[in-house]
Amino acid sequence: MGYYMRREIESGILPQWKDQPHRKPLLIRGARQVGKTYTVRSLAQKYFRNVVEINFELHPELKKIFQTIEPTEIVRNIRLVLNGPIEIGQTLLFLDEIQECPQAIVALRYFYENLPDLHLIGAGSLLEFCLGDKGFKMPVGRVQYLYLQPLSFMEFLAASGEEPLKDTLHQISVRKPIPEVIHNKLLNLFREYSRIGGMPGVVSSYLEDKGGTAYQNQQTLLMQTYRDDFGKYAASRSRQDQLQKVFLTAPSMVGRRYKYSHVDRETQARDLKEALSLLNRAGVIQKVISASGHGLPFQLNEDKFKILFLDVGLMQRGCGLDAQIASSEDFLAVNAGAVAEQVVGQEILAYSNPYEDRRLFFWARDKKNSQAEVDYLITHRSTILPIEIKSGSTGTLKSLRLFLGEHKSPIGIRISEHPLSFHDQILSVPLYAVSQISRLVDGVL
Repeated sequence: MGYYMRREIESGILPQWKDQPHRKPLLIRGARQVGKTYTVRSLAQKYFRNVVEINFELHPELKKIFQTIEPTEIVRNIRLVLNGPIEIGQTLLFLDEIQECPQAIVALRYFYENLPDLHLIGAGSLLEFCLGDKGFKMPVGRVQYLYLQPLSFMEFLAASGEEPLKDTLHQISVRKPIPEVIHNKLLNLFREYSRIGGMPGVVSSYLEDKGGTAYQNQQTLLMQTYRDDFGKYAASRSRQDQLQKVFLTAPSMVGRRYKYSHVDRETQARDLKEALSLLNRAGVIQKVISASGHGLPFQLNEDKFKILFLDVGLMQRGCGLDAQIASSEDFLAVNAGAVAEQVVGQEILAYSNPYEDRRLFFWARDKKNSQAEVDYLITHRSTILPIEIKSGSTGTLKSLRLFLGEHKSPIGIRISEHPLSFHDQILSVPLYAVSQISRLVDGVL
């Protein structure tokens, strides 16, 4: 990567993990090419004297080191094979593409129990493909998971050299309106982000060649890379075909109720359901589940759901949308609003707790002659808040107000291109300020 893609977890979550007295091995999970390896190397450079890195995909012969699960023996063998120092407290041991060596995942629990002072991070993509194998035992309770998403808009601003704007967003409030000229600049940058997406390699390619189309080639390459992965890890040819079908149709199904018949009428729904579940657990597709909104924990209808794709840029590439569409003034209406729903959902996920396997929810009422739908439900300090994505400056916000009336939520949130405001129970949040929702809600409650 030509540009420094600093992730928020580098300045908060990862240093905290490093200094924890009862630290567990860290297993970073996330889809391929979201920046796991880059982020770990950046952490190592800042906080450790040296890093010992094993990439099981590039060096499969090193899997033999983990034929034992005894940590001191593993460390001794690594020292001998790689001829490098491993100093407790000074060295980061990094096991990359760890899904290629399930025995190394099993060994993590014994590092926690027998060698807890060694800083150890594992990272892998499509971990779920090996975790689902019969006989595999995940070291439950002995490993700390961390989920990494594509770059958020705030991280995109930092990578683009727009740190002052990023800092400004941390200060906005209903009582302190942002100047119109700044509002418009942020909207234009958000449209740019919505077109490029948050995959680090794509963002870097775009920033190196602004105005060019090299980033689109990167997007195409990434889509092909994901498809190739299915062949490596799928247990059978039929399973590979099912994964391909679900993956290839997913971008065009964002924002609408998911129907297996829309994927392939010739394949049994049961098989497509298993493929979708696998891609959902792997972070390639994100299910948005229907929830009642009557209280916490959410009462869910798992059979009624929508989906998001991994990344808004890849989603548009997969749909074959013109790259300039997301830059247009009617951005929110692109593909019947699917692009806006994708990017807002992606932003909500990006700012959620990275230690949790995050989930998204929506609300719908399907009664005859009384249909309503709210794009997302979020929780804020044990309170359920509805979110609608709107393009117009006027309108009744019928579904949002219906939810407020039925469920007694204190406020509703409208996300749009319009400036920040609060009126008649509705907090209007600009698209570029999704990262600030929690703080803004606190400011009006």
